[in-house]
Amino acid sequence: MAEISLREVYGKTLVELGRLNPDIVVLDADLSKSTMTRYFAETFPDRFFNVGIAEQNLISIAAGLAASGKIPFASTFAVFAPGRCFDQVRMSVAQPHLNVKIVTTHGGITVGEDGITHQAIEDLALACALPGFTVVVPADATETAQVIRVAAEIEGPFYIRLPRMKLPDILGEKYRFVPGKAGELKPGDDLTIAAIGVMVAPALKAAGLLQQMGIEARVLNVSTLMPLDVDAIIKAAQETGAIVTAEEHLEHGGLGSAIARETAKKFPVPMEMVALNSYAQSGKPEDLLKRYGLTAEDIVQAARRVVERKKR
Repeated sequence: MAEISLREVYGKTLVELGRLNPDIVVLDADLSKSTMTRYFAETFPDRFFNVGIAEQNLISIAAGLAASGKIPFASTFAVFAPGRCFDQVRMSVAQPHLNVKIVTTHGGITVGEDGITHQAIEDLALACALPGFTVVVPADATETAQVIRVAAEIEGPFYIRLPRMKLPDILGEKYRFVPGKAGELKPGDDLTIAAIGVMVAPALKAAGLLQQMGIEARVLNVSTLMPLDVDAIIKAAQETGAIVTAEEHLEHGGLGSAIARETAKKFPVPMEMVALNSYAQSGKPEDLLKRYGLTAEDIVQAARRVVERKKR
């Protein structure tokens, strides 16, 4: 299965949208060659703003443009936004509920050799703490293009997180992204594996391995982390009786936390969380995923544990 750069899809989709809507503007913090907003800069230089290494200004200027009727897409690495500019995101975007689209790349530990300083593993917790934000983590190129188009159409702030590494295109041409809705990628009655972003492909692989063991796992792509598809989560809890979450983020404040909160309120079931519990070392993305327990095999082990707990 071919692997595709989600950030490159993002950059090219921006150009398509720019041709259709002259109100779309793009801002970057001196990383346009990496975030791939350079495509927009080359095509629409008068609608592209490089603010330099000044993420607070990035958000403040984007907020001003949104208040003036523009549709700004503001990009940098996930480690720099919302972290370095959280105050501006909170006060200038979230509280006035402005139409700013924050699209970051290089999320998680799969930035690889860039090391601990560039590993954004708290960003989803920060973004999900902001009322009114739509928080999305696409699973592949197909979903990324659709997410960017939807973000341009819907009024209100978005936080969209993309990885540095290329990902396999797993959802197919018939897939349609609907904000706030989880997609069922595989049916199953023994447990549910809910995954986001980089971890969706390993979740599908894990489901295949579990099937060989006689365990039928339902797989959900919960690409919209906020607002969460509570109906799909509770339905899965009721029908499968156990949940494993998989994310390239700290266990605290991400997908696992969100699902645990909702099931605790409405239908508690045994849960396991395949996630990070510490900062990571520098290394190749594949090696880091293996070292810190973010592989299909780790999901399988978590699934077997949760199914055993379900039997008690």
